[in-house]
Amino acid sequence: MTDTAPEQTAPEATPESAPAYDRARLLAWMAENGVAQTTHDHPAVFRVEEGLELKAALPGLHTKNLFLKDKKGRLWLISAAQDTVIDLKRAHRTLGSDRLSFGNEALMWETLGVRPGSVTALGLINDTQQRVTFVLDQRLWDADVVNFHPLTNTATTALDQADFRRILTLLHRAPLVVDFDALD
Repeated sequence: MTDTAPEQTAPEATPESAPAYDRARLLAWMAENGVAQTTHDHPAVFRVEEGLELKAALPGLHTKNLFLKDKKGRLWLISAAQDTVIDLKRAHRTLGSDRLSFGNEALMWETLGVRPGSVTALGLINDTQQRVTFVLDQRLWDADVVNFHPLTNTATTALDQADFRRILTLLHRAPLVVDFDALD
């Protein structure tokens, strides 16, 4: 018998149901799995530009998150530093995909359990079938503290790098790390 609790996995969500995880369940799952985090409530933020003033008071690197679909139907989630420029007309070559466009709201809800404006890497907890390929900006991979919405755009959750990587390990997700600043 071991002294540590077994790692928990996310329950399955069906397309027609609500996602397995919402903000409260996500934060409880983090606590149960020893993931330290700090969550700050704030007014709803739908675009990076809207939250600049509020984010200035929160330490760490802030993110923008793009839910995408390619011509072959593959799904992608790009999480990048909020000021990273992502040229979708060129990014697909780096990712090894066909041309990228934004995924629709129904598909976003079905796979990540979030609505537009709340897209977040933490939504991967609801993608139990791993339909979404996770792409992470090199700057986020290197940052000491990263900030994501906790499945809702009315809060920001700060994670140190070790805890963020612990989440990815618990979810059995290895991101494709891309240095968007170095793309020609």
